Amino acid sequence: MAQKKKYYVVWTGRTCGVFEDWNTCKSLIENFEGAKYKSFEMPHEAELAYKMGHAEYYKRHPVKKQPALSALGKSGKPILDSLSVDAAWNSVTKVMEYQGVHTDTHELWFRKGPFEGASNNIGEFLALVHGLAFLKEYNFKLPIYSDSITAIAWVRNKKTKSIILPTDKNIEVFDLIERAEQWLLRNSYTTPVFKWNTVDWGEIPADFGRK
Repeated sequence: MAQKKKYYVVWTGRTCGVFEDWNTCKSLIENFEGAKYKSFEMPHEAELAYKMGHAEYYKRHPVKKQPALSALGKSGKPILDSLSVDAAWNSVTKVMEYQGVHTDTHELWFRKGPFEGASNNIGEFLALVHGLAFLKEYNFKLPIYSDSITAIAWVRNKKTKSIILPTDKNIEVFDLIERAEQWLLRNSYTTPVFKWNTVDWGEIPADFGRK
């Protein structure tokens, strides 16, 4: 079956506008701090959303509130209206990247990397903190999922415990770690953080699919 065509609005990026393919959109928002973008299935929807602007669009189309958290235990299934985060790390090149997607639609909400001289745990930690900051910035009342027990513990303790040492190649990574730890120390949040149940639910939606 042919994949349904999508249209991509970039409100904040290297170039702003409406674009007809993901690769173009990706080149405009990847590693662009504060990028704002969204995909649409119809061109007129994308054009209208772009004209509205990011703030006005989400004011008129707020993200749905998540179901009661008690529903998680009753159904044994994840809350679909949520954010899922994950990292990918190459054990040979030591290159890491991470991303966050909407759990139900798999829409990409942010993606960072590649970064040299990191680890998978560092990527999972940065992804989780990025997700928490993202949800707080846009006032999205959604839970967040990570499949990393280690990252969740580091976030809870507001401190990483990585054995990776700083080098000339991973200066950027350690800068991100410091910024993430400072964000956790200086900010409060009410976002529920859940462990993704890989055994029962399969790979987390934010997985890079490289296993």
